[in-house]
Amino acid sequence: MPSPHPPSTPVTEVEQPLSTAPPERLDRRLNGAFWRLFGATAASNLADGVSRAVVPLLAATLTRDPVLIAAFTGLSFLPWLLFALPAGTLVDRSDRRRVMIRANLFRAVLFALLAGTVATGTATIWLLYVVVFTLGCAETLYDSAARAVLPQIVRRDQLDRGNGLLVTAESGMQTFVGAPVGALIFALAAAAPLVGNVAFYAVAALVMVTVAGRFTPERTITSEGTITRAAGFRSELAAGVRWLWGHRLLRELTAGIAATSVLQSVPNAVLVLYVLDVLRVPEANYGLVVLGAGLGGLVGGLVAPAVGRHCGRIRTLGLTLVLSPLPVIAMSLTDNAVLGGTLYGLAGFFASISNVLTMSLRQALIPEELFGRVLGAYRTLVWGGIPIGALAGGVLAAVTSVPTAFAVGGVGGFLVALWMVTLLYRHRAELAATFAPSPEIRTVA
Repeated sequence: MPSPHPPSTPVTEVEQPLSTAPPERLDRRLNGAFWRLFGATAASNLADGVSRAVVPLLAATLTRDPVLIAAFTGLSFLPWLLFALPAGTLVDRSDRRRVMIRANLFRAVLFALLAGTVATGTATIWLLYVVVFTLGCAETLYDSAARAVLPQIVRRDQLDRGNGLLVTAESGMQTFVGAPVGALIFALAAAAPLVGNVAFYAVAALVMVTVAGRFTPERTITSEGTITRAAGFRSELAAGVRWLWGHRLLRELTAGIAATSVLQSVPNAVLVLYVLDVLRVPEANYGLVVLGAGLGGLVGGLVAPAVGRHCGRIRTLGLTLVLSPLPVIAMSLTDNAVLGGTLYGLAGFFASISNVLTMSLRQALIPEELFGRVLGAYRTLVWGGIPIGALAGGVLAAVTSVPTAFAVGGVGGFLVALWMVTLLYRHRAELAATFAPSPEIRTVA
């Protein structure tokens, strides 16, 4: 099994000498490249948030069939099942900054085309399916590149803080700003928020253009012979799968998170029907209910590094994994809009903390030159199962009721969380060693 502490190979333009200062004396400030990445993340996730509200609302104007509505969640994540591994391999063979730029420009073009059909009244549910699936394909490239580039920009001891800020930007812009604003504008002019997305994705691409440096990972021969400069695309793809399968902690963690992801998608797939039909919230206020998750995710991302540091990584992960499904179960028991939105925010709070800490764990364990491929294999399983859960949620809601889908997803997630807690404590020594202070930490300008 590869070492849990692989050497890092930052590839930005300027590198400082290795520091031997004690960790508490290291400069904790994040560099300019990170803040540009943060700005690009905020802009692109603002567009994602608008999409999160507008696409379900647009679909609801075309059909109220729970299965057809749930299909949108399935189609948006189906590319992760089909293309996550090839996308991760491409990211590991490319300049990750350029991949992010091109993916966002492509998404801007797609929204320009969709806005045109909505403005002319020619949009159909089948066209919307095609657009959602294509956007998901672009996201496999963008998101893989964005996650892979962070360890090239910040030090390992800054990963929790960097991930916390990025998750804060993602949650805040998606559901605290993008969703409510998108829903409100959609009620006034359906095409207007789609035009806004064209601008947001273009701005995100332009911000990344200003990040100086080379972000193509160094390709060297390892002792296992998995990485070679002349290796073919298929061989490199297989290397990422082998590495993940050979790492027991990440393999088992991936299995647990994949099961959780499937169960979470059961209620998420019919969220718009829960808000409109169960909570009886007007379309214009749909984003305000989703706002609860945005606020919860915003706060969770901000406090995650401090909570993990003071309470311990294993204890914090275990608690948040167990607590996050409980509000979903409670949502199945209420039709009160304020309570439903509050519970949704509480679930987002716990999920955000666990997402920050698990992402830092993956970034610390996975070798930098393999990160895109291993993350692709991880997301093939974790996000690739979402279409299955979404379809199950739509069918379950159609056969029984929308609240039943929330109850089933929450109870199943709670049971899986209990198993994951035992997994974390079984590997507690490896987790502690992974984040132990290192005598040599490379700083990057």
